[in-house]
Amino acid sequence: MAQGLHDVVSGTVAGVGASGPTPALYELDGVAFAIGRQTILPGLSLRLEQGRIYGLVGPNGSGKSTLVRILARQQPPSAGSIRFLGQNLAGFGARPLARAVAYMPQFTPPAEGMTVRELVTLGRFPWHGALGRFGEHDAAKVAEALAETGLERFADRLVDTLSGGERQRAWLAMMLAQDTRCLLLDEPTSALDIAHQAEMLDLVRALSRARGIGAVIVLHDINMAARLCDEILALRGGSLVARGAPEAIMRPDVLSDLYGIAMGIVPHPATGEPIGFLQ
Repeated sequence: MAQGLHDVVSGTVAGVGASGPTPALYELDGVAFAIGRQTILPGLSLRLEQGRIYGLVGPNGSGKSTLVRILARQQPPSAGSIRFLGQNLAGFGARPLARAVAYMPQFTPPAEGMTVRELVTLGRFPWHGALGRFGEHDAAKVAEALAETGLERFADRLVDTLSGGERQRAWLAMMLAQDTRCLLLDEPTSALDIAHQAEMLDLVRALSRARGIGAVIVLHDINMAARLCDEILALRGGSLVARGAPEAIMRPDVLSDLYGIAMGIVPHPATGEPIGFLQ
């Protein structure tokens, strides 16, 4: 492991509340994933705390999307164990897990003929099931999610008529209507221009703070990750090679080792926060 990366790899101390230790959002112990003879994740152990925003960064093919799918239980690990909020992830029932974890894939499925309100209403499905009654409480949760994402005026618009940024907000509103404890977002800004990227990530941060929601987000833009996240997790070759607060990761030696290309850092002219650039 390169020295720059080694310097910033660290563990996380378990949170302790007034009534004792707080369960971690996720605890991974030796989590691995392979397809045939190709190893994607060789064995990952880490702890993620509740209410914090984690950014997954690293080169293409480093296992970021695979890890998020495993956390969302979209695919099982080949080895190792995962605990979510103190319980074995594999032991969660489908509906309890759907209430607690909201996953946005890199490419969201089509919503043909569906209005924004109808899409957001799907977020209440884990609470009442296909044959359950959609009641006043569910309607209030949908209205709250639309308001928090600024989509009230788009509620009766067809999802497919929205701009890319508006569609992403509609999917985020559906996730909020779930009353989720955790957001898992796989490259949520990949198809957005820079203004809508900033808008989307600022919204995620505001909602995480307001609701105490934990989030794990795959991001390719290291500067966006540093701007948004409480902590950055850097993957290379499926291994965690660096983790820490943005200022610990935004160093020329760390970024150059991570991406295999010379990178520099300059302070933001207004905030002084570090900005990475190719040399």
